[in-house]
Amino acid sequence: MTGDVPASLPRHLQRYVCDQEYERYTPQDHAVWRFVMRHLVRVLSRAAHPVYLEGLEKTGIRLDRIPRIEEINARLSAFGWSAVIVDGYIPPAVFTEFQMRRVLAIARDMRRIDQILYTPAPDIVHESAGHAPFIVDVDYAEYLQRFGQIGLDAISSRADQAVYAAMRALSDIKQDGAATDSDVSAAQAHLDEAIAANDGRSEAARLARLGWWTIEYGLVGTLADYRIFGAGLLSSLGECRSCLDDARVPKRTLTVEAVRVPYDITREQPQLFVARSCQHLSQVLETFADGMCFRRGGSPSLRTAIASGTVCTARYGSTGLEVSGRFDRVMTDAVDNPVYIGTRGPTQLARGGRELAEHGVARHVHGFGSPVGRVQGLARCLSDYPVDALRQHGIGIGRSARFDFLSGVVVEGRLLRVLREGGRNLVLTFADCTATGPEGERLFEPAWGEYDMAVGDAIDSVHGGPADRERYPQEAGAPARRMRSASGPDDGALQAIYAAIDRLRDASPSKIDALRQRLRAHPADWLARLELLRHATGSAAQALRDELGAIALADAVAAPLIRMGLDHAA
Repeated sequence: MTGDVPASLPRHLQRYVCDQEYERYTPQDHAVWRFVMRHLVRVLSRAAHPVYLEGLEKTGIRLDRIPRIEEINARLSAFGWSAVIVDGYIPPAVFTEFQMRRVLAIARDMRRIDQILYTPAPDIVHESAGHAPFIVDVDYAEYLQRFGQIGLDAISSRADQAVYAAMRALSDIKQDGAATDSDVSAAQAHLDEAIAANDGRSEAARLARLGWWTIEYGLVGTLADYRIFGAGLLSSLGECRSCLDDARVPKRTLTVEAVRVPYDITREQPQLFVARSCQHLSQVLETFADGMCFRRGGSPSLRTAIASGTVCTARYGSTGLEVSGRFDRVMTDAVDNPVYIGTRGPTQLARGGRELAEHGVARHVHGFGSPVGRVQGLARCLSDYPVDALRQHGIGIGRSARFDFLSGVVVEGRLLRVLREGGRNLVLTFADCTATGPEGERLFEPAWGEYDMAVGDAIDSVHGGPADRERYPQEAGAPARRMRSASGPDDGALQAIYAAIDRLRDASPSKIDALRQRLRAHPADWLARLELLRHATGSAAQALRDELGAIALADAVAAPLIRMGLDHAA
């Protein structure tokens, strides 16, 4: 994908794409980027999979400044991928669809200077320097895309969606330099409540765990000799070091059982999983997918969709007809085969992911219900009979017809039209129609209007989300935000100092001394002094070291970062 990447995406994804607003990154933002990247590369040159350093160069991830999205796209296009800028947390289903389309969703925010070791929200370090480098590995890129495809089919629950909304709200508040402790506490309490109300058993929740333990926090190799490839580790100054301590962070061989292991985004991981290779990753993913509803179909999958309370899609296997909505009914026969399905609220009929003409939510605004299975007296599925063959059975447009299903469901009315596609009957529409269940219960009354009967002998697949995402009404999206800066409240004088330091090339002692004098107005700013130290020599360098030592004594949070910077400068 090349050219204007956002314009080439479906409309329902375009709404999550934003402009990078590159000019809004401050000189201090770029200094934070440099600090993080220099120290990450220093550690990861030994600890990361060898593809990492190669990938940084090949995907246009520079060490000296925050990359432009255009630069990343120019490099990713060689590997059949592209990237877009998004604003913080986006809904999981949206993230996975980007991934399925071979598009990296890169958060535009830059972590704040006081959150260098841990950022509570996605930022451009994590998304670009963490995820992008491994795209150059064909096997890993295929795993990433396949994970997106399977993730898009996963059924999420309303509780999952509540956790996402609360998590995004908390990350936004933590990123907001003006937020009070009470603001953070209230948002944290809301997230805790949402997590407590979620049993974590949905397909989406379990698959998210697998993604966490592989894509985000995965190791590759053996238990005795492993390397880092997870983006969460690759972008964390703290955990890329601590995770190598086997006594502190035990390692386990990756199996599908990883989907049972919960994670906590607010703390370091208590254990990590090691995959042998990308092929091993794919094997584990496919093993999990074999148990998902999109591959199993049938009544158990429909009951999963009902319990989720979210929009799902059921597919009639013999025709490919797709019904998308919030399912609230499945009637079964004696051996638990579905014989009637129903939805409540806006419903869409589609085939092959494309909404059928005149069968969107405007027609099925209140819901949809239809039999599943064979009709008595017909040797084959009703879908297989051309219009002429139907006439031979007394079924014709404008005529009354009665369909007695083997299950005991009966549909009787005047046939108005037959929707055919791909050589098969998909939907029969009736007027003056009555539908009754096996026990005689009324499923549809003539007074309710026209009745659309889906055609198919089984439900072979059930997946999360609507079939045609472009045409189904979209859920409320992520709230609009302003771009966050590493700098917090704007300080023009301090930013001017950072900019001046960045412009230094052959720095004279007088220039160094002048900048040191200007920094006296900012006695706690350790990063600018480390930046200046890279250019200083002799007594000026020693003076900066002394100042940094004093800051470290007074600021326990900054102290380890200062030590890292001084070690690197030595």
